[in-house]
Amino acid sequence: MTFRPSITELAARARADLRMGLPVVLSGADGAALVLATETLSPERLQQVRELPGETVLVITARRAGTLKARAYDGDLARIPLPPTADIAWVQAVADPADDLVHPMKGPLLALRRGDSMLARLALGLLKSARLLPAAVVTGFADGAEFAGAQGLTLLRAEALRDTLGISSPLHEIVSASVPLAVSEAGRVHVFRPEDGSEEHYAIEIGKPVRGAPVLTRLHSACFTGDLLGSLKCDCGAQLRTALAQMGQEGSGMLLYLSQEGRGIGLANKMRAYSLQDQGFDTVEANHRLGFEDDERDFRIGANILKAMGFGAVRLLTNNPRKVEMMEKAGVRVAERVPLRVGETPENKTYLATKARKSGHFL
Repeated sequence: MTFRPSITELAARARADLRMGLPVVLSGADGAALVLATETLSPERLQQVRELPGETVLVITARRAGTLKARAYDGDLARIPLPPTADIAWVQAVADPADDLVHPMKGPLLALRRGDSMLARLALGLLKSARLLPAAVVTGFADGAEFAGAQGLTLLRAEALRDTLGISSPLHEIVSASVPLAVSEAGRVHVFRPEDGSEEHYAIEIGKPVRGAPVLTRLHSACFTGDLLGSLKCDCGAQLRTALAQMGQEGSGMLLYLSQEGRGIGLANKMRAYSLQDQGFDTVEANHRLGFEDDERDFRIGANILKAMGFGAVRLLTNNPRKVEMMEKAGVRVAERVPLRVGETPENKTYLATKARKSGHFL
């Protein structure tokens, strides 16, 4: 018998540590690395890192490197050696684009070409899964297990973590209950919890949809500002209400409410992107300046929930061709794409045009 945590449980612990500003240790076949999130890094911990004997680098994504005119020799990321004079303000200015237009000159930033970048890549993957800015301070050293044990830090084996970050975590239905809704008194909410300790997702069943026929379905990513506050910057709230109304009119449907705020980057980073939009960048440019891709969501989550509930085919309410593609790849047949063109306002007209032009949405 053992109570030793699995790699999934250790990864969840590591995400919590990084969000609090604690370092974690990644251990690979050729060495180890101490990893800290730049977003939660303190001046005291930065000084402690400087006192370690290994080489310290600031790891940023290729998207962020492109903004800063740094070479991403590792393809999807760049490793910037930490200058001897770099303080916490410099580190966080490289990581966070908030003041790029005020202080554009941060370099020249000379990226490393030599050495293995696997641990740096895993560090960024952990930070993204923790909904933190994808930028890390990483120090290499020889014996990760000994250092982690002496300091009481979470230790993650690189090979196991790589496999864990690359999969969609299994989901389990925790509970369901009837919830009469304005669009249908026969409403039922199902709560699904991932094994990796991340946010729960919700399936809202309207009426009694037949399992053997394509069900009218909406994969809706959570949008606090649009769904709850009625924000005019996006069309999310209007899409949510219209989808529910259409399901109510037809008598049945499935609305999957997925906890993937801000196209999967989290609410804090979404607000950072909004702040960059206030500076004149469009939604895709803002994501790239932050170090994210256009869309970080995983729609396999929705497909897995549908399959767990017995649905194999859908009539998908969406303007996003990527949703159709990912559903098909995940084993759910899309019998029909049902357009959902609602919610245009003077405030979001440019945002919608960008989605159509750069993300291929049918608008």
